[in-house]
Amino acid sequence: MESRLTNNVRCFAPASRKELMDYAFEQRSILVAVNAEKILHATEQSRAIINRNIGYPDGIGAVWALKKKGCNPVEKIPGCELWLDIVKEYHPTKSFYLLGGTNEVIQETVDRLRKEFPGINILSYKNGYLSDDERKDLILDIAEKKPDIIFVAMGSPKQELLMEEMYRHHPAVYQGLGGSFDVYTNKVKRAPKWWVKNNLEWAYRLVKQPSRIKRQIHLIRFFVLLQFNRL
Repeated sequence: MESRLTNNVRCFAPASRKELMDYAFEQRSILVAVNAEKILHATEQSRAIINRNIGYPDGIGAVWALKKKGCNPVEKIPGCELWLDIVKEYHPTKSFYLLGGTNEVIQETVDRLRKEFPGINILSYKNGYLSDDERKDLILDIAEKKPDIIFVAMGSPKQELLMEEMYRHHPAVYQGLGGSFDVYTNKVKRAPKWWVKNNLEWAYRLVKQPSRIKRQIHLIRFFVLLQFNRL
C-alpha cells in the first residue's frame, strides 16, 4: 500500500478497504481520515498527527491528490462506512470499545450494533463528554480491558489526541469517527446513495446547507492548486 505526501501530509493509497483494514491490524495503529480540508489547512499539529498514524483517503480531494502523485488505483474510503466494515469483518473474533456522542446517541449506537451483529463483544462504551477525572478513568479502563478495536467519535483533533494518549497505554486498532454515530443512528442524514457514488456528497451538503458555501470553496481552491502542482 503506497503512501504519498501532499502539502507534507502523508496519506496511504489503499486499493481496497480490505487492504487498509489488513494493514491497520498488522500495524495495530490509529486510522485517521484525510480529506481536502485537512490537507489544505494542515497545521503543524494536525500534520504531525496524521503522519504518525495511518492517514487514509476519506474524501474525494484526498483521492485526487493521491492520483495526481501517481497512485492508481486508489479507493475513496469514507470513515462513516469503514468502521462498519471493520465491525462486519471482525465482530465474530474481536472485542470493541466505543466512545463518543451524547448518552442517547452512544446507547442507541450500541443497541443497534448488538441487534445487527449478534454476538458482538462490546467491552464498554462511554459518551464523548469527559471531565479530566473521567478521562483518566477511561485510559485506565482501556488498559485493563484491552479491547482489540476502539472507535472514538469526538471530532478532530480532539479524538486523535485522545486516541494517541490511550494508545500509549494500550496498543490496538483505533479509528476516529467524527459524527459517524450520529449518522448511524439517523440523527444526521447522509447524502443519498447516488450523490455518494458519484463523489458529490459535498455538493449535496451544499444544496441542503447553502451556508456551507465558504467551506466548499476550499475544495475548489484545493483542486486548482493541485492541478498547478502547488500542493
